[in-house]
Amino acid sequence: MDYIPILVLVISFIGLLAIGTPVAWSITISSVLTMLVSIPALPAFTTVAQRLGAGLDSFALLAIPFFVLSGQLMNKGGIAHRLIAFAKTIVGSLPGGLALINVIAAMLMGAIAGSAMASASAMGSILGPEMEKEGYSKEFGAAVNITSATTGLIIPPSNVLIVYSLASGGVSIAALFLAGYVPGILTGLLLMLVASFWAKKKNYKIGERSPLSQVFKTFINAFPSLLLLFIVIGGIVTGVFTATEASAIAVLYTLILGFVYKEIGFKDIPQILLDSTATTAVVMLLIGASMSMSWVMSFENIPQNISDVLLGISNNKVVVLLIINLILLFVGIFMDMTPAVLIFTPIFLPVVTALGMDPVHFGIIMVLNLCIGLCTPPVGSVLFVGVGVAQTTIEKVIKPLLPLFLAMVLALFLVTYFPELTLWLPGLFDL
Repeated sequence: MDYIPILVLVISFIGLLAIGTPVAWSITISSVLTMLVSIPALPAFTTVAQRLGAGLDSFALLAIPFFVLSGQLMNKGGIAHRLIAFAKTIVGSLPGGLALINVIAAMLMGAIAGSAMASASAMGSILGPEMEKEGYSKEFGAAVNITSATTGLIIPPSNVLIVYSLASGGVSIAALFLAGYVPGILTGLLLMLVASFWAKKKNYKIGERSPLSQVFKTFINAFPSLLLLFIVIGGIVTGVFTATEASAIAVLYTLILGFVYKEIGFKDIPQILLDSTATTAVVMLLIGASMSMSWVMSFENIPQNISDVLLGISNNKVVVLLIINLILLFVGIFMDMTPAVLIFTPIFLPVVTALGMDPVHFGIIMVLNLCIGLCTPPVGSVLFVGVGVAQTTIEKVIKPLLPLFLAMVLALFLVTYFPELTLWLPGLFDL
């Protein structure tokens, strides 16, 4: 086995990140340096540049800018307020009611908007002050908001699952979307359990029970927003339209909804488009760079070599999955989710498929695992958004965050070793 390409790739990539080079450029430069091991400079530069462009030549990727735009429209369109009001009538009277409202609203908002950062920003700014007013500590509120925001990346529609479909060579997006429901809801329920226990321990105030008439009223107000889930997922699963077409329908629907709610005007459209374009540009650059690195790794036989090493350690599925999960948990601390999915899917997918694992199941495991990394320093984007919105510090949030971390790790363990949790829904629809 030739270890030189692996060493060049790993050392150069980590070294570039350590000196503060942006992730996309760290990926691209380390890919070029790895190619220089095998071929001359001009072909190496040309090949990486070519693969960077070719990596973006995919019809499925068109869904990402549309879902980003629909997420921006939802964030500005008053949807968060209606979802919070609905969640409040359901769980507001339970121990830690406001924390539970945060989790449920984040699950709904994340599922509709498909963005953990949008969810953390919206929930933190709306619920944060209300939780403080009711006697909750600022740090506990931030911790609940940060962890619950990530559930929207597992519950569809999810841009990350689309990226995994691309990286895995075409795993069904419809199957991935359906597979994300049970793990996402399970994670949310475990977070609610921990939040409720913590709130009871701290004697936080319990809200009043809402009458059925109020529950019905808030449901009717939130129903147009919730209907988007059925339109998008229902259309994809039944084959009425593709994920890309569904994303365009989501944009049109949320735009109309924003005007109906009178939360969006024509004057807001240019800024929304500008924000969406900036977010899309960052994501697409990361995807292109990561796809070029994946190709370089394939050219240098790096995935095959790593696969041989892992299977050489053990051919026991339980042990191999434990090793992969530990590696991904470590990777998630230092790398953003999109490049991590694109780089490590070609490495680990052959290993798990050799052990008989379904690629859909592994996709959910990978995304759920990397969601934990979004809540950890030094590059946890959701952590920084949640802390910033709450106007507190990472050091103060860590203590209430730890039990919620453990809930997410437990969810990861259950999803990893009980594939029925993931594959039940896709199997129901023969996907």
